[in-house]
Amino acid sequence: MIELPFGREEYRRRLNTIRAEMQRRGLDILIVNDVANQHYITGYDGWSFYTPQVVIVPLDDVEPVWIGRAMDAAGGLLTAWMRPDNIVGFPEDLVQRPDRHPMDWIADWITRRGWAKGNIGIELEAYYYSAKAHAHLVAGLPNARIEDADLLINWIRSVKSDAEIDYLRQASRLAEAAVTAAYDVIAPGVRECDAIAKIQAAQIAGSAAYAGDITALPPTILGGENASAPHIMWSDRRFGDNETIALELAGVTRRYAAGLARTMQLGKAPQEVSDTGKAVLEGMEAVLETIRPGTLAEDVEAAWRGVISRYKLKKESRIGYSIGVAYPPDWGEHTISLRPGDKTELRPGNVLHSILGMWMDGWGIEISETILVTANGNETLTNYPRAIHVK
Repeated sequence: MIELPFGREEYRRRLNTIRAEMQRRGLDILIVNDVANQHYITGYDGWSFYTPQVVIVPLDDVEPVWIGRAMDAAGGLLTAWMRPDNIVGFPEDLVQRPDRHPMDWIADWITRRGWAKGNIGIELEAYYYSAKAHAHLVAGLPNARIEDADLLINWIRSVKSDAEIDYLRQASRLAEAAVTAAYDVIAPGVRECDAIAKIQAAQIAGSAAYAGDITALPPTILGGENASAPHIMWSDRRFGDNETIALELAGVTRRYAAGLARTMQLGKAPQEVSDTGKAVLEGMEAVLETIRPGTLAEDVEAAWRGVISRYKLKKESRIGYSIGVAYPPDWGEHTISLRPGDKTELRPGNVLHSILGMWMDGWGIEISETILVTANGNETLTNYPRAIHVK
């Protein structure tokens, strides 16, 4: 068996908190489709979520059940903390067949277990839970009352334990190694794909003490006019002279992600880049001065906006979000957002990735930090020079 990321007492504590919320909502069972939430509950870790895969949490005090493809049940026995009987594989002849669906089998299994007549909460917004899967599951549970339980677990996840924070500290060191690798390799004439190869090597093998994981978002290095579009991918394009490059990188260990964005300049920076960089750095200081327990998420964004407005700048998108355990295609937790209207009160144990990206006409700048809300204020888990790196 692969060593669990946490002791069983941590998983039981999480279950107790989840069940308390289920009881408050009147749910008898919870069907968990979000892959990160499945990992959070069970420890299961495998690249098997391209076929239907669920975790079932009953309100009764029994272990949760992982259900997935039969060949992947072996991975459940190796990585999940539950008894072998609670690792269930559906038959292989259900995989990617147009005439049958694994959710039919899963619904029948739930019925045979005696859980098909109560209030069933289902995560309806999970990335790998398809409309067809939901239709088959609901059709197979005609006597159940189905309720949307989206984000029930995500909000619980938003407050991290000390053990989770330890992994986020490790991930932060890998993120810093990735930025260092980017600064070292990027130069005029270097291909973007070659830079990415060096960055990913640092993300995976950046520490002798622990392994790096695949990042839920791929590394992005946006040079020149590409930096005006924050989510495009690398190519064999070569970096040019006097180019501003926005880097959005991360480190991940035991699936816990820490983001770190920085900006580098090849050659002399244009005046508008220097001026915008000054505004962004000042804005980050305002963000860090504002984050503390009891502060509303929207107040953090307002502090940032107050700074950049003095520089005659505007940013329409949010400036941060809750981050933690993550699987592709996203490392955000879909809960706290640093933006107008989000009145979430920050709590000790929240971890935020505050990313101050300014995507301009033909160029862009990004600066970010992964920030822990502490009892008395905050701590930046990523710790790396923020000024634009000139090379």
